[in-house]
Amino acid sequence: MTPDLPKHQGQRLQLLAILRTKGIDNETVLAAMGRVPRHAFLESSFEEFAYQDVAFPIASGQTISQPYTVAFQSNALGLEAGAKVLEIGTGSGYQAAVLEELGYRVYTIERQKALFDFSKRLLAELGYKRMNQKFGDGYKGLPAFAPFDGIIITAAAPALPEELLDQLSPTGVLIVPIGAVESEQRMLKVRRGEDGEWLHEDLGSFRFVPMLKDVSSSR
Repeated sequence: MTPDLPKHQGQRLQLLAILRTKGIDNETVLAAMGRVPRHAFLESSFEEFAYQDVAFPIASGQTISQPYTVAFQSNALGLEAGAKVLEIGTGSGYQAAVLEELGYRVYTIERQKALFDFSKRLLAELGYKRMNQKFGDGYKGLPAFAPFDGIIITAAAPALPEELLDQLSPTGVLIVPIGAVESEQRMLKVRRGEDGEWLHEDLGSFRFVPMLKDVSSSR
């Protein structure tokens, strides 16, 4: 793993400036992202581009989200430090690291064994040892650890995952991109209203890889 050098820290500052121009003005989120060495989560061939605001391919046909998307979803949670958050789709571990830097109690689940092993090792090496990482089907969530104050899904679901809604606390929020993979998806913020009905707030269009069921043990 490449050390976090002064040049990387400078590149992160430049990235934060770009995110501000795109409307990310939550300084708590920006500060958290400024502490996470994104280059460590990428293959070495992409390292020099790590602090560009673009997504990159990682193992198992997945991607590491562009920093704007990570900042947007993190900001959309709108939770205080100490909140209990479940991430669906650990991937490289980058989003999970940002969530821990925000002071959340992080639970994260990954269905691809190769990615689970990679992210678990990397996050431990980077000092993120408080989060709970699980290998399993994201559609099922982690009911044994529910309820959660927030659930963030880092892949596009075809419809609202009812099983995950059931794992929210009464005031919890779900951040999820919904829609077909062939087109742009809509980012939704879902919470329970005073009458118990689910309220959907449309936060805009995004592009994600599909949210898949079951687990894959291939390496």
